[in-house]
Amino acid sequence: MSLPAHEDPFRSLVEPYIRELRLHCYRMLGSLHDADDAIQETLVRAWRSQDRFEGRGTFRSWLYMVATNVCLSMATRRPVERNEGGVTRLSPLPDALFEGLPSGEGDPAVRYDLHESVQLAFLAAIQLLPPRQRAVLILRDVLGSSAREVADLLETSVASVNSALQRAGATLERERRDGRLAIDLAVPLDAVAGRVLRRFLRAWEAVDIDGLVALLKEDAVLTMPPFPMRFVGAERIGEFLSRVPAGGALDQIRLVPTRANDQPAVAAYMLDPEEGVHRAYGIMVLTLDAERIAGIIGFSDPPLFRAFGLPPQLEIGN
Repeated sequence: MSLPAHEDPFRSLVEPYIRELRLHCYRMLGSLHDADDAIQETLVRAWRSQDRFEGRGTFRSWLYMVATNVCLSMATRRPVERNEGGVTRLSPLPDALFEGLPSGEGDPAVRYDLHESVQLAFLAAIQLLPPRQRAVLILRDVLGSSAREVADLLETSVASVNSALQRAGATLERERRDGRLAIDLAVPLDAVAGRVLRRFLRAWEAVDIDGLVALLKEDAVLTMPPFPMRFVGAERIGEFLSRVPAGGALDQIRLVPTRANDQPAVAAYMLDPEEGVHRAYGIMVLTLDAERIAGIIGFSDPPLFRAFGLPPQLEIGN
């Protein structure tokens, strides 16, 4: 995130808040690329209008107001689309970008703690809300702000905030009933997640489709936003894996373990036989339910690898 080089005093003021503001923008927009654009615009706007900060609230809350307004403008300009595969504007978030931030766990004002609020199912669901409802839900139920604080931030009334929160909650409840929102899945223990991920990697490398299917829940779901595809059921997902990625030659795709959205994930590198390398191809995020995989969301977006701290290619044999 860049500011004019001569603005060091302002830089020192905003630096402590950049990571949490970036996460706020990501929740609002559902896309890491969009969040990066939003945080950059937030810093520029805040720098240009810092004389408007009158000290009636905290500097942090003022920055959240600026960031939220930037996101509202972006969300209005970039309407959310939905197809059979779900919300089209969605991308994973590397765990490193939110590790160490307050979780909200134990705070009675917080309905969704850090784990729940970065789950891809939750993010996809709230993208369906009108932008202001989305902002109210995040500020109230994720960040724990009071109705009065949110009303002041959005320059509206407490009654409007409460009404927006009620409507947002009704929409999320419909998503839950329809089976699209599953944030109530048990959080997998690291040992369990590691064990399932190792089995997944071994089966993939061996092109063991039956082994991959055995790891999936019977009603597991595979999606690949923004593409309009949705495969429901272990057998259908197995059939897809046996035919589509690299024509079913899964051993031509190297997987590197990583983590995204507080879930196990893998970075996929596709073989380029002419150049003798595996090139960055996409990220797969796995949703676990105990010892089984309940969902796979694939993102064919090589530029994401940089955010995950991953190289753009791997040499064969390394």
